[in-house]
Formats: sequence, structure tokens, C-alpha cells
Amino acid sequence: MRSFLRSKIHRATVTQAELHYEGSLTLDRLLMVEADILPGEEVHVWNVTQGTRFSTYAIEGPADTGVLCVNGAAAHLAKPGDIIIVATFHWLPESAIAGYSPRVVFVDSSNKVTERRPEVIGPSC
Repeated sequence: MRSFLRSKIHRATVTQAELHYEGSLTLDRLLMVEADILPGEEVHVWNVTQGTRFSTYAIEGPADTGVLCVNGAAAHLAKPGDIIIVATFHWLPESAIAGYSPRVVFVDSSNKVTERRPEVIGPSC
């Protein structure tokens, strides 16, 4: 078994940061559905603006609001207006790797879905 990218929300915009909340990442319910992220699921957050990375868990926010709130101590690592990538991973057996493609959800500056497509893994530079 090997760990592979399962889904990614690409270049989302942080809308809130709540330092004194108990932790987690609040995501618009529609974004969670599009990216196949479940409440409580581990998510990796890569802050494009600040260059920070952290992992936490997802909680469901109101649908169709574009909410993306970084909660708890992670609020030190992402501020409203920051551009982030939210990713999930899963384990695949060797037999499932060939031809595998993760799900990628592209959003606009209001965190509304603009495109969905499989990620093509390959050279980028």
C-alpha cells in the first residue's frame, strides 16, 4: 500500500480565522461534497500566500456560503484573504495505482467551484 493524493481544493481563499475555536477547518458543505471530504476527515492545508503547511480535520460549514475558516492554533498560520490548497490522501494497493487520478476542485476568489477534473500527475517544471 502507498499513500496518494485523493482530492484537492485548489487555490481557495481563507474567509475567517478563529484563534479561540477548538480547532479544525470549516469548509462550505458544497466544497466538501465536490472534493469528497467528510466531516472529521484529516485535511492537509498548504498556504500559498504565507508558505506554511499544517494538518487538521474538516468540519462542515453552511452550504453555498464560500466559508473557509481556519480554527484554533492553525489560525496563526492562515489569515483571511490567504490563498490555500486543501488536500486529502488515502492508501492504495499496488494493483490500483496504474491509471489512478485524484479529484481536483478549482474555485474562484469567492470559493465557488469553477472546474472539476482529475489531476494529471507528471512533470511540472
